Amino acid sequence: MSEKNTEIYTPNRKREIIKNVLIVFLIIMLILTFCSNTIMNKSLAEITTETATSGKLTERIRGSGLVESNQSYDVKIDGNKIIDTIMIKTGQEVKKDDVLFTIGTEESKELEEAETALNTLELEYQKALLVAPEDYSAENQAISNARDDLNTAIAKRNNAAANSGTSQQALYNYNTNKNELARKTKILDKLQSTIIAIDSDSYSGAAVEYTGNLVFLYNEYTTAESDYNSAYQLYTAMLTGMPSDLPTDEITENNENPENNENNNDNDISDNARVSENEETDNNGSFSEPAQYNASYDYDIEELKADMEYKEEVRNNALNEYNNTKYSIRNNLMNQLYSVESEIDNLNVQITNYESSQTTGGDSMSVEDYDEQIRQKQQALETLIAELNKSKSENDLANKTNMLEIEAKKKEVDKMKEKIEKLKAESEITEIKSKYNGIVSAINIKVGEETVPDMPLAVIDIADEGYTVELTVDAEKAKKIKKGIEADVVNNWNGDITAILTDIKNDTKAGSKNRILKFSVTGDVSTGTMIDLSIPCGSGTYDTIVPKSAVYKDSKGSFVLVVNSKSSPLGNRYFADRVDVEVLASDEVSSAVQGGITSGNYIITTASKPVSPKDQVRMKDN
Repeated sequence: MSEKNTEIYTPNRKREIIKNVLIVFLIIMLILTFCSNTIMNKSLAEITTETATSGKLTERIRGSGLVESNQSYDVKIDGNKIIDTIMIKTGQEVKKDDVLFTIGTEESKELEEAETALNTLELEYQKALLVAPEDYSAENQAISNARDDLNTAIAKRNNAAANSGTSQQALYNYNTNKNELARKTKILDKLQSTIIAIDSDSYSGAAVEYTGNLVFLYNEYTTAESDYNSAYQLYTAMLTGMPSDLPTDEITENNENPENNENNNDNDISDNARVSENEETDNNGSFSEPAQYNASYDYDIEELKADMEYKEEVRNNALNEYNNTKYSIRNNLMNQLYSVESEIDNLNVQITNYESSQTTGGDSMSVEDYDEQIRQKQQALETLIAELNKSKSENDLANKTNMLEIEAKKKEVDKMKEKIEKLKAESEITEIKSKYNGIVSAINIKVGEETVPDMPLAVIDIADEGYTVELTVDAEKAKKIKKGIEADVVNNWNGDITAILTDIKNDTKAGSKNRILKFSVTGDVSTGTMIDLSIPCGSGTYDTIVPKSAVYKDSKGSFVLVVNSKSSPLGNRYFADRVDVEVLASDEVSSAVQGGITSGNYIITTASKPVSPKDQVRMKDN
């Protein structure tokens, strides 16, 4: 190697090289450190924070609901009418007696049908009343014959068992039987005469000890019948045009005795003829205009009709009570009659047997034969009695059923009469008017359409009764408010709407634990208006208030994420820490809390990606 190409390294030169290498290395390391910090920061979640504060917080509940009227009424009309004119519009304010609709006055088909139906119902009712009383005479006669046969067999058995010769005891019994026969014969005569009197409704020959209160009930019925006939004749006279200047008793007398109704004027025309023709004559015999009613005798035909119907009901009740008592007493007397007849027959048999025994010397049958005969006849008698009782029970049930049907038919007749009167009154109506002051909330018919019974033609909200709105809220929130509080109407653009809490009730939906808040609403509102309410739950001063959106909740409870910083050679690093809190109150944007947090702490409100406790984060650049 030549000297020219040989480099000589001195100690100073070596130190210079080493120093330069170290400087380059440090520069490279520094550059790498800054680049890695920047890359790491870019990968961290970017957060936004707000400072926890202290101060006053008013908790509120917000919700929306539809306004409804406290009370409304449906405008209806019975019958089928054609709408001629509609005088109202939806939302229009109306006053009581304002005309809402006008309708046609065509003759009502429904009225014609109702009158036809009434005639049919009255005919059915009258037919139902024509029920003959049950007759058990054949069954009772069969029982009487069977009882006579039994008594005859018993008498013969007793006669066979007695001594064949005449004894003092037999003679005594014979005389006793004859006396008893005379007494029973008198009772039989009384029973027969009383039954005949009951059947003929003439009680002059009846025995008073057997009639009970039947005569009184019959008099009650005849009096009621007379009152009804008088009322019916008076009502009929008014319907046919009887002059009203006749007194009530004179009209009744004229109707009952037309042969006495002679007119004393020159034309000799009867009052009844003048009533039926509704005309009167002057002194020259010529016909004049229909007689004018005298104001002092101006009878109200509706009152006469009501009086007639009332007396008809009294008559029917009296007749039913009389007939029921009559049939009951007659059946009882018939049973007594059969019993007395049987006793008389028995006495006759005993008397005849005694008298026969004096001449024939008795019967050839043994006592044992008579006992068997008596047993058979006893069974036959019991069978007849059982069959009669069964028939009576079945007939009683049928009679009760028939009475129920009669009552039902009477109610149908009365109901149809009421309907006819109502239809007659409605047939004269040409205008439908409002019954109350209010606001028209709906119109359900058009001009030219036909009304249907019970169909609301329109709905009118009664303004004087006010309006309500209901909100559904969580039960826990409902505990914080009380009745009487005023809610703020958020969409109250004119400033004249108020909403007062009047009721807090349970939600009736299955499984719901919510509460329903009912508010009374006044002001410029109408049914169907949607209003937004903000309900204050009370105000308070709190040490720590944080954004409502920054409060989270999990299985351990409520918490917030706060930002803590740590120093490093390259600057501060920021970490998210969990702090458990208890929420004391909330409004729409903030919550008052207490726990391991104080005013001045930085609370994470938003983040570019999910943040968990202990995560490192980076602050958003302002």
